[in-house]
Amino acid sequence: MRLKRFLLRYYPPGIILEYERGGYSRTKSIDLLDLTPETNTDQLVSEIRQSEPLITESRAEQVKELVLRLQQKQGQQDHHRFCFCKELKAHILPLTNIAFDKSGSRFITGSYDRTCRVWDTASGAELHTLEGHRNVVYAIAFNNPYGDKIATGSFDKTCKLWCAETGKCFHTFCGHRAEIVCLAFNPQSTLVATGSMDATAKLWDVESGEEVATLTGHTVDVLSLCFNTVGNHLVTGSFDYTVAIWDVASKRRIHTLIGHMGEISNVQFNWDCSLIASGSTDKTCKLWDAVSGKCVATLVGHTKEVLDVCFDLSGQLIATASADGSAKIFNAATHQCLVTLKGHGGEISKICFSPQGSRVLTASSDKTARLWDVQTGACLQILEGHTDEIFSCAFNYEGDTIITGSKDNTCRIWY
Repeated sequence: MRLKRFLLRYYPPGIILEYERGGYSRTKSIDLLDLTPETNTDQLVSEIRQSEPLITESRAEQVKELVLRLQQKQGQQDHHRFCFCKELKAHILPLTNIAFDKSGSRFITGSYDRTCRVWDTASGAELHTLEGHRNVVYAIAFNNPYGDKIATGSFDKTCKLWCAETGKCFHTFCGHRAEIVCLAFNPQSTLVATGSMDATAKLWDVESGEEVATLTGHTVDVLSLCFNTVGNHLVTGSFDYTVAIWDVASKRRIHTLIGHMGEISNVQFNWDCSLIASGSTDKTCKLWDAVSGKCVATLVGHTKEVLDVCFDLSGQLIATASADGSAKIFNAATHQCLVTLKGHGGEISKICFSPQGSRVLTASSDKTARLWDVQTGACLQILEGHTDEIFSCAFNYEGDTIITGSKDNTCRIWY
């Protein structure tokens, strides 16, 4: 094995090693999820050297430089105040979803008008209209971190794979017997997973366009799915009150996670693949051990359905959004509720952390999105201007741009 170069990853903090083995170029990552500006760099570099044979003594100083750069980035205070930049009359019918590419230079919108559109974030210019679906385009995603492909899942029961640069359709994945409502690329961008109201999830080969597997076991709609960051496991959440963990290589179900008393609204892995969070209409979020499948905590406090859940990038915090108009932030290790975010005048359907993890963004039926301080729970900013419910919101990679998508058929860019 020969180390070729280092790549720095700011969010979450880590160092990517690009190396050569057997004539092939490969990568592996050193995750530094517990890094803080106060971490002793010499001690950390020593620990990295002991656990990673590719880091020789001659490379130690280089690694220290990278760690210092990560700490410097962490030490920057996040006082950015967002200003409204552009409103895009994105579609003739309501939007369903929005998603950034990895860099945040482009984003996509799905709509009831049966199209997906690709936009330039800086100019607000429409780059491509992806046409071909015969019904609502509901689930959309870039193949991040690459960003050269887009997948669209539709109520026409198909998923299409597109070239992000040209807008050309590579493949149409046919096989589901009902609407596709969720999808995801694996981290390697070799597979697309789709979840459908036919109670199944399917895996598709990105290169050939062939179906790789049908994952059966749920009894009704598969509403949410997520690959872990390694790409060896997939988690699915269903209307049947259960969550399932699947082994991607063998296509087998490893665990069925039973305990919720209502439909599953969202499922997520944390970054280090050790935990799964599931939100449910039973007003709770549950935390599961991803290896054993055991429930390690039930996070309570909401008085209505939990509509969305997410981890911060370090995996140390969990945010929940509810139909009761509030959001909560929990400590993933102690399961304690740290803050409750109150102020919205309607249900919160979407929640996400900034890449830095210091702020949370919420989207609500009260026609506003709000930005919150994770530590204090204070509302830092109200993003106003939409004339109907906001159902989707997202940060770009640097955390300095936001997009919001609304039932008023527009999306707004905030800098």
